[in-house]
Amino acid sequence: MIKVPDIYQIKIELREIKPSVWRRLLVPDDLFLHDLHKVIQTAMGWENTHMHQYEKNGRIFGIGDEDYSNMPNFMDYTSIRLKDILKKRDDSFQYVYDLGDYWIHDVVLEDIHEPENTAIYPVCVDGERNCPPEDCGGPQGYQQMLKVLNHPGHPDREELMEWLDYDWDADEFDIDYVNSLLLEDDFGCLPMID
Repeated sequence: MIKVPDIYQIKIELREIKPSVWRRLLVPDDLFLHDLHKVIQTAMGWENTHMHQYEKNGRIFGIGDEDYSNMPNFMDYTSIRLKDILKKRDDSFQYVYDLGDYWIHDVVLEDIHEPENTAIYPVCVDGERNCPPEDCGGPQGYQQMLKVLNHPGHPDREELMEWLDYDWDADEFDIDYVNSLLLEDDFGCLPMID
C-alpha cells in the first residue's frame, strides 16, 4: 500500500514588511523544494523572474550550479522534500527570493493534518495583503513606495502609479484567484482520493 503524505499547514510571511504580507497553505509533506518554490511564487504573487534559495541553520539549499559548488554550506535541493527540513510543529526555514532585493520569507510549520479524501493540494487557506511589486527595491524600497502612494501630493506619486499600471493595491488579496492559479499549475500533486 502506498503511504499517503501528511498535509503540512505552513505560514509564509515576508520579513520587514508592515503591515504584514503572509499566506497560509496546506501542502503535502512530500513536496519537493523545487515544487515548493513554484507554490510560494504562485501563492505570494511573485513573477518568478529572479533567483531563489532556502536557508536553514546556516545551510543554503538551492539549484546546484557552479556559483554554489564551492560553498561548504550549500546543498542542491533537487531531491530534497519539505518533510526533510520541516519535521515537527514550529520548525521553520527561510525562503529568499530575488538575491538582489533579498525578500526573506519565514516559513513555519504550524500544524500537521491527515489529508482529506477529496481535497486537492496545495491550497491557500488564508492570507493578507498583496505581494510587493517585483524590482521595487526590497523591503526598504517597498516601504518607501507605500509612503509615496499614500501621500497624494508627493511629486513622485504619478510616476510611481504609472509604473504600477494604476491598478496595484497593497491591501488586495484574492484567495480564490490564488487557488485557481494553484490548480492550473502542475506541482506534482494529486487529489487525495482513496
